[in-house]
Amino acid sequence: MQIKKGKVYELEVEEMAFGGKGITRIPTEEGNYVVFTPNTIPGQKVLTRVVKKRSKYAEGRVLRIVERSEMEEEIPYQGVSGAPYATLPLEKQRFYKERDSLGQFKKLKCDSVIDCFDRMIPSPVDWQYRNKMEYSFSAITWDMDADESKDEFGLGFKKRGMWWAVENLDRPSGLFDLEFEKGLIRIKEWCEKTGLPPWHAPRNHGFFRSLLVRRSFHQDRFLIALMTSSEGLSEFDQNGFIKLLHDLYPERIAGIIHTISDSQGDRFEYAPEASTLIWGEDHLVEDLLGLNFKISLSSFFQTNPASAEVLYQKVIDLVEEHGKKGVILDMFCGTGTIGQLLARNLDDASVIGVDITPSSIADAQKNAELNGISNVEFHASDVGKFLNTRPELKGRIGCIVLDPPRNGVEGKALDKVIALEAETIVYVSCNPATQARDTIRLQEAGYEPQYYCLVDQFPHTAHVEGIAVFTR
Repeated sequence: MQIKKGKVYELEVEEMAFGGKGITRIPTEEGNYVVFTPNTIPGQKVLTRVVKKRSKYAEGRVLRIVERSEMEEEIPYQGVSGAPYATLPLEKQRFYKERDSLGQFKKLKCDSVIDCFDRMIPSPVDWQYRNKMEYSFSAITWDMDADESKDEFGLGFKKRGMWWAVENLDRPSGLFDLEFEKGLIRIKEWCEKTGLPPWHAPRNHGFFRSLLVRRSFHQDRFLIALMTSSEGLSEFDQNGFIKLLHDLYPERIAGIIHTISDSQGDRFEYAPEASTLIWGEDHLVEDLLGLNFKISLSSFFQTNPASAEVLYQKVIDLVEEHGKKGVILDMFCGTGTIGQLLARNLDDASVIGVDITPSSIADAQKNAELNGISNVEFHASDVGKFLNTRPELKGRIGCIVLDPPRNGVEGKALDKVIALEAETIVYVSCNPATQARDTIRLQEAGYEPQYYCLVDQFPHTAHVEGIAVFTR
């Protein structure tokens, strides 16, 4: 078989690599040629388009599952692109996540992390765990049975690899609130009857664009945002839309927002200046480990609150065990959830949270005031620049909590963290690959791993969180 970029091939997935990439090995005279196809399961036969080709390997994008794996099982939900492993039993999902996450440390010869590995901690909730979901309108749908596109009014999720087409959500996905997703068909029908068109991505026109919903598990209520264009705005029955939502979800609506976007992008773009609160409140309140957090439409907040409580409690326990002396620095703190919980649990500690996003820091400060926590302060700053402005912290830091984005801690920022000479570093990561890379640098600087575990924050996906403790 001659693999060429842009061509479509039927491949059998033999194994799974880190990040949920399926592996197919094609024999050649020079040895096996490997094709990686993300979001596939060993044993599946898949129709794959090659999108990148190198001398030793290629990367593909799955177009269709031709034959299912013997490992898969039936589920009572509609399959969606956001949960590619929903049909794989949870014990198998977690086996692959644990094996492949530890494999990132093994690859870099970080055996000391593997030696202190504790366990994979499962999510307390396997289904309907998400507190945020975005659904897209489209004038082009993908018929999963006929395996072809159709020109019709659609509302659901983008078909993987097709930014211009959606797969109608005809029954719940299993990821979000069951009652809400059962009502999605009614929302689609109402919108279609208005006569206003859904967004046609290739032509960049239409009215209905996206529906974003956030849920508070604590309040059991929804904050719903409808994004439309301005095209045909005068014909939109705003009051009728509000009534529809109240009829579908009585007593569960916290607020409804209408936001307008004429941009050519195909993602939900919330801009306060282009948004109007048309009913109720503009926020929700969520409870995490006894603290309340106000969540607006644009707030960053953990997607799986039940599992986030497990993750945060683990961080609290590890800080108490290894590094509760002196100042606690919460780097990449987001809306300050970890910092506030540490300040509440360690009432004699001084906690400082730093994040580059001003809106996140504003939320953190408001939530700390809401919870009556006074022994924490938050700063909107680049982590590296903040450390430059506070040289007096050197030698006073008992523990640094790192919770960086997927690309890990940027090299110079990590050097500055190391220069603070904290006794303990608790490193929370959503990407074991970059966590393993940063572990090498920490060990070179004299920090040795004492503990490592994984938390399954996102069942039915390839994502996993890792928590590592380093002491100097």
